[in-house]
Amino acid sequence: MNKLNIDFEKVGGLVPAVIQDVATGKVLMLGYMNQEAIDITLETKKVTFFSRTKNRLWTKGETSGNFLHVVSLTVDCDQDTILIKSRPEGPVCHTGDDTCFAEENNSKTFFIDTLRSIIKDRKVNPNDQSYTASLFAKGINKVAQKVGEEAVEIVIEAKDDNKDLFMGEAADLLYHYLVLLEAKGYELDEVMDVLIERHQKK
Repeated sequence: MNKLNIDFEKVGGLVPAVIQDVATGKVLMLGYMNQEAIDITLETKKVTFFSRTKNRLWTKGETSGNFLHVVSLTVDCDQDTILIKSRPEGPVCHTGDDTCFAEENNSKTFFIDTLRSIIKDRKVNPNDQSYTASLFAKGINKVAQKVGEEAVEIVIEAKDDNKDLFMGEAADLLYHYLVLLEAKGYELDEVMDVLIERHQKK
């Protein structure tokens, strides 16, 4: 059995691989992989498929330069389908579209989940070089104070017309707010539940 416990025999030696943008959650394309394609993908961190029409391995982006950089690779419950989360380098489809399903891939809100995971990891596995870990080490009062400071700063920038400064403060406020939620042991989904409940009452 291979390292990822994939049942190649059940699917004739090739398994479908769903490619998802790690930052947006958008499904980018579907390809097929054999064991060699998986091995090369894991080694190079660039998605490599087995082409059924050309009957050979091919690395996505080998001619266009639009590589799919691997973030994670998991196998489904039936052990016959792969999910690869990646960071695309340019358009994915040969037509020039963002995805092979002619969908735009420009929403970055999905990245919040990635950021939350990083913040959670800094809390559980602190290190001296991490600013986030240093916030947790200073305690809840310091974290809450930072959220207050950033809130004041974004209010100040909102009165002017400098987009770069405003966006910088907006990013700082969102980041520190996520740190505060983690420090309190609350999930962003719980906040979403409150908003959803309010919306449903209208």
